[in-house]
Amino acid sequence: MLDLPPLARFGDRVATGLLDVTDDPEALESSGFWAVCADFEGRLTCARFAEVRRADVPVPVPGTWRGPAAGDWTSSLDRAAYTAGVRRIREHIAAGEVYQANLCRVLSAPVPPGADVDVDALTALLARGNPAPYAGTIRLPRHAVEIATASPELFLRRDGRTVESGPIKGTGRTEADLLEKDYAENVMIVDLVRNDIGRVCATGTVTVPDLCAVEKHPGLVHLVSTVRGELGEGAGWAELLGAAFPPGSVTGAPKSSALRIIDALETAPRGPYCGGIGWVDADRAVGELAVGIRTFWIDRADGMLRFGTGAGITWGSDPEGEWRETELKASRLLAIASGAYEVSGEDLT
Repeated sequence: MLDLPPLARFGDRVATGLLDVTDDPEALESSGFWAVCADFEGRLTCARFAEVRRADVPVPVPGTWRGPAAGDWTSSLDRAAYTAGVRRIREHIAAGEVYQANLCRVLSAPVPPGADVDVDALTALLARGNPAPYAGTIRLPRHAVEIATASPELFLRRDGRTVESGPIKGTGRTEADLLEKDYAENVMIVDLVRNDIGRVCATGTVTVPDLCAVEKHPGLVHLVSTVRGELGEGAGWAELLGAAFPPGSVTGAPKSSALRIIDALETAPRGPYCGGIGWVDADRAVGELAVGIRTFWIDRADGMLRFGTGAGITWGSDPEGEWRETELKASRLLAIASGAYEVSGEDLT
């Protein structure tokens, strides 16, 4: 394995010169530029960097990323297990325990023997083949954090006292594929996010400027809403994360019931997938965390590259249809990571 220096990249921001690493969210109120990764299970890594510069994502260099073969990926839940899980969630819904729950699976493939893989090189490939508004890299190999994300979803944005979330619910190849179930699911999660943010925002400040807007992304469309509020007195990043984490769009409603069901049905930890990934500029009181979807991470402990995919399950869910949604979300990105996707001129526009 290459002894790669710590680095964080978000959009055109590149941070280098690691100063310190902590799991204390209060550090995000101190000073400096921080890269942040919050695993779905709760592990928080905040890394402060000395230097931040503006730089475009580099053009991919042949040979700097050696991904697994396309056929090497295995799933924590196979098709039969996943569709059975969807049916089980529908039983929980029928019993009145939950309205919606996100069911996810983790895909794993071995890193090629002897390959010095670098998540920043993978980020360069993703930027060409699957551009995303919250794409980024966090490379902290000595702290077991090596992430390349092409997330399309805003978890939390903060500008001073103003906070915003952009939950995604509803996915199709085209807008015509979106179902009534997708719109209902989005509204359900918007209500949950309103309640989450409302726990730390001043009374009466939480609004929904956009509801169920259709956004186009490479190979698919999403329904996206916007929830906004003003932090109450004494509330900062620690309180905001405490109120909103894990993201409602990848858990379900009510969140406590959905988390219990997820724990019973999923067979692998999600890690950074479905967590929060992004940056905080403590000096300027601004920051942006994405929901860790469309995200790859390297687990050096067992030499595996991992990627998560999932779908929101409601009473209107068709088990086979939900399986196909997880395949749709994963197919393009796995092809890019495996070197089986040819970037076209259209991808670069």
